[in-house]
Amino acid sequence: MTEKISTDIADLSHDEKIAGQALEPDMTDGSGRSKSVALNIRTSPEETVTYARAFAESNGMAEHAALFGRAALVARDQERFEMVTELDEQERSALSYERDHIWHGPFMLWYSISLCAIGAATQGWDQTGSNGANLSFPREFGLINEGRDEWVVGVINAIIFLTAATPIGSGFAKSWEGLFAARFVMGIGIGAKNATVPIYSAEMAPARIRGALVMFWQLWVVAGIFLGFCANVIVKDTGDIAWRLQLGSAFIPSFILGVGIFFCPESPRWLMKHGKNAQAFKSMSRLRAHPIIAARDFYYSWVIYQEELAEARGAGYFARLLDCFAVPRIRRANYGASTVMIAQQMCGINSSRYDPDSVPN
Repeated sequence: MTEKISTDIADLSHDEKIAGQALEPDMTDGSGRSKSVALNIRTSPEETVTYARAFAESNGMAEHAALFGRAALVARDQERFEMVTELDEQERSALSYERDHIWHGPFMLWYSISLCAIGAATQGWDQTGSNGANLSFPREFGLINEGRDEWVVGVINAIIFLTAATPIGSGFAKSWEGLFAARFVMGIGIGAKNATVPIYSAEMAPARIRGALVMFWQLWVVAGIFLGFCANVIVKDTGDIAWRLQLGSAFIPSFILGVGIFFCPESPRWLMKHGKNAQAFKSMSRLRAHPIIAARDFYYSWVIYQEELAEARGAGYFARLLDCFAVPRIRRANYGASTVMIAQQMCGINSSRYDPDSVPN
């Protein structure tokens, strides 16, 4: 039986189209819909260990087979790990400490979290640099008249959001067209960062603090806005180059982020999705305080990933995107979040953030 299970799991691990299918013959209810339970976890303890060991052996992690067996038992009921007699004292202590100290984690976890915070602060700093620069760069480029010139200044400010790492280019711009081009490219970088950093944060964070860390994104964006204002004030009296320094100062967090990202572990979820399970477990081990915690989180994530693929039934990107509007629960959440974000942008605060010289008037 073990050989058959190993073969099944090996096939699942390297083919996304069938990866979500059951490790047992029947995973559908009477209506033909996939059951929403992780059978690998919810089976009997003996079968759970067998599946977990087979998973490790079929993915180049035979030396960790026993560890995955124990971790799978913990994952079955994470709140009652004390009942798992197979755990040794060190593993039991590690799990107890994690339970009592929810913010506990190794250096690499907090290093990665800190870098995600810098990524958020980079956006805030990028936004704020134009605030101080608006006081002088329009005069530099002769954009002082009403009508068209006002539109040009507005578009230069907004282009980083319309295009979704070029602070240095902004600082050395010789014309408003050059400044526009530099901020256009910057917008592409900001869009890519906004789409990846929160996802990376969610994929590498432990479940117990994942929600808090993802929500910290907005907090650190505001921190970046504050630091950007500080930079504006520091260089405001430097004469004609003040606006260049204000726009270019956003290079500081961008540089730290660009260098620091090379030392972060890859997302275990991303590696898992590409069939690199052994490498994914190594990455997870760097982000967890103990091997039993890493194995528990990794194996549980793998089981859930199979369930997601089973529910998706091979649907492509656009089919999944349609679920944001077709599935009632997701549609309501989408409408609520969109309404809040639109209201935030339309409340009027942007008039003082990006056109400060008009406020006294």
